Amino acid sequence: MNEKGKVVLAYSGGLDTSVAVKWIQEAYGLDVVTLTLDLGTHEDLDRIRRRALDVGAVKALVVDAADVFVEYFIWPALRAGAVYERAYPLATALGRPLIAKLLVDTARQEGAHAVAHGCTGKGNDQVRLDVAVKTLAPEMDIIAPAREWKMTRQQEMDYAAQHGIKVDVTRKSPYSTDENLWGRSVECGVLEDPWAEPPEDAFAWTASAADAPDEPEYIEIDFEKGVPVALNGRQMGGAPLIEELNHTAGRHGVGRIDHIEDRVVGIKSRELYEAPAAVVLHAAHAALEGMTMTRPALRFKEVVSLHYADMIYDGLWFSKFHQDLAAYVLSSQQVVKGSVRMKLFKGQGVKVGVRSEYGLYRKALATYDEGDQFDHRAALGFIALHGLPTRTQAQVLKTALPDETLRPRLSPPEIKPK
Repeated sequence: MNEKGKVVLAYSGGLDTSVAVKWIQEAYGLDVVTLTLDLGTHEDLDRIRRRALDVGAVKALVVDAADVFVEYFIWPALRAGAVYERAYPLATALGRPLIAKLLVDTARQEGAHAVAHGCTGKGNDQVRLDVAVKTLAPEMDIIAPAREWKMTRQQEMDYAAQHGIKVDVTRKSPYSTDENLWGRSVECGVLEDPWAEPPEDAFAWTASAADAPDEPEYIEIDFEKGVPVALNGRQMGGAPLIEELNHTAGRHGVGRIDHIEDRVVGIKSRELYEAPAAVVLHAAHAALEGMTMTRPALRFKEVVSLHYADMIYDGLWFSKFHQDLAAYVLSSQQVVKGSVRMKLFKGQGVKVGVRSEYGLYRKALATYDEGDQFDHRAALGFIALHGLPTRTQAQVLKTALPDETLRPRLSPPEIKPK
């Protein structure tokens, strides 16, 4: 890559990528074309474009990709119930395959032989971007300045100052953040101590539970085939719906996540997330699935959700395995249609009502009052058959094995009441 050419850099306008523009020019002698994506956070794209040109980019390209992000990445993950380690709704992880796809597309359009990103050698994003790029374009070279230069964050800030690069970071507030429509991630600084409570200045989207309104707010979300289509009776597109829900739920302190996370590269890290809409929508979606899917379908969906979340987190979006998982998810969501009522209050988003034309709940079968249509007599035969394998095995083991081999004990010793 010593030959003069072009590289397309995924550019956020922050410290890492601003320093990367200048560093790539010095280290590789390449012209840098920057590519900035707005994934639903209403970035000032003109300002970022000017900053890229100011620090030395030969061209600065921008893309408003919010709708594509929702349709092709957020909604599939929501339908799948993809929440990594039962905590992280995967906001940053979901944005990476889209960034990789647009990097490859832009590099080919610009005649560039390489793409670049600002990921470090310790993070997950380098894995996600590199794997995605090489899957889509095996011939494409990848430059990762932050992985090569081995500068500390302090040294990066010094480098930026020496080269006149202005960035929104200070020595007093050295958080590293990433935002898109589905959530916000925060790390570095005092957050690297897992015993330290996250300070309020680390949060931007959510109120603290103490400062949240003293009265609950109720919202209603309508779903069709596992996708939210209306909020409080108003039909809405995906991006506007998520944006409004981020504001509403965030005002009530919903969506704060403090997680000790297992990274792809084998280390544990402390991650802080804000994802008000994601937390509420996942809870509502799961409630509607509970109403419309059978028990074996729900149990199997839990397994699929686990693998789907791992697949996204591990950067394998463009894999055949993903296609296989997605095929099941799409089939399972045909019946996930209905409305869910959520209560937002003091940091909690709780389901308080659910209804669906495909609902498997029948009051006539569930009620203990008049109108009960459940055949109580059928229970006797069911209990006998259901317990037959357990009873049979218990009798066999009593005669086939001595008592001391029956470990662990599953019941306490005999207790005589007085």
